[in-house]
Amino acid sequence: MAAQGFGRRRPVPNVTMRQVQATIDRIGLLQIDSVNVLARAHLLPLYSRLGPYDTGLLDRATSKKPRRLVEYWAHEASLIPPETHLLLRWRMERADREAWRTVRAAADEPELLEDVIAEVERSGPVTAGQVAASVDPDHVPDRGNWGWNWPPVKAALEYLFWSGRITSAGRTPQFERLYDLPERVLPEAVHAAGVPDPEEAIEGLIEISARAHGVGTARCLRDYFRLPAREADAAIERLAGKGRLIPAEVEGFTGPAWLHPEARRPRKMEARALIAPFDPLIFERRRLEELFGFHYRIEIYTPRAKRRHGYYVLPFLLGESLVGRVDVKSDREGSNLIVQSAWVEPDAPAETPAELADELKLMADWLGLDEVVVRPHGDLAADLAEAIG
Repeated sequence: MAAQGFGRRRPVPNVTMRQVQATIDRIGLLQIDSVNVLARAHLLPLYSRLGPYDTGLLDRATSKKPRRLVEYWAHEASLIPPETHLLLRWRMERADREAWRTVRAAADEPELLEDVIAEVERSGPVTAGQVAASVDPDHVPDRGNWGWNWPPVKAALEYLFWSGRITSAGRTPQFERLYDLPERVLPEAVHAAGVPDPEEAIEGLIEISARAHGVGTARCLRDYFRLPAREADAAIERLAGKGRLIPAEVEGFTGPAWLHPEARRPRKMEARALIAPFDPLIFERRRLEELFGFHYRIEIYTPRAKRRHGYYVLPFLLGESLVGRVDVKSDREGSNLIVQSAWVEPDAPAETPAELADELKLMADWLGLDEVVVRPHGDLAADLAEAIG
């Protein structure tokens, strides 16, 4: 938890770009997701660690030159420092065999790819719809295309993005990716650098992961950047030989662990935060159960009748334990933060309802919402509603 930036003073008054950058440097990436029932996923990890902050700082980090964050496939779609983008060029070079099948299919249409690149060069930053309208004047958006069932121009753009020939210059308010040429987005030194040796690059990614974990199994360290097992395990052994990873044993872990030599070891953890479903602290679900005894699944794609805890459920961190969870929603029209259900863990302390109430009020204020409304669902709902007042 200390490696993930918890246990420091929070909320931080008047959060600065320097503090945002320090948090990004610590955790290494911010996962992106289109679900906006509470707030965009990449905004929430910084809030969990710093408290209320001006999200315009993150907008500046992703849009103003020199960019501090750019988008690529890291742990799923993620915002990462440009230097990490460089370490992922081996993944770009493997697009023809490792990209999704829908994306790889675009490689068989070189003329379309060149037309798409030319349009991005001429008009970027540009959305997929804008590129399609120009490259294919007869293009009519097909509402039957959903999920990963993309029309040809979108598939071509995603192939070019995966392979690094174009990149993202940000997102629209509707969360559409804005495509542009790498030389217009990446810092010059990063763009001009060659492709690092894959072994050295994967070592660099494992070390970022290890620093963000503090201690973790090989499975944990691989998962952070979704690295191939054989190459990641070899990188771990090389880093261990250099003293950059230290063998460790952790009670409850199903396998041997690795400790980063610079990991902080606080005597206790004073923390209080709501943890978003896509927060790096809870990426690896087996780790979550082994360390916290906390079983967690995202139920967004689970049919409503089969959901156990709710649609967008945030674990509640108090001290060094996950003591409950809440299904929350921003009612922007009514200016309410709605707690659709609230659940308590078996060993939660007596102060859990009061602490959670304070945390929800703080979050509501950050989101510009006037009230916290608790609906009567879940075994913590009644006590939480009373604590909200």
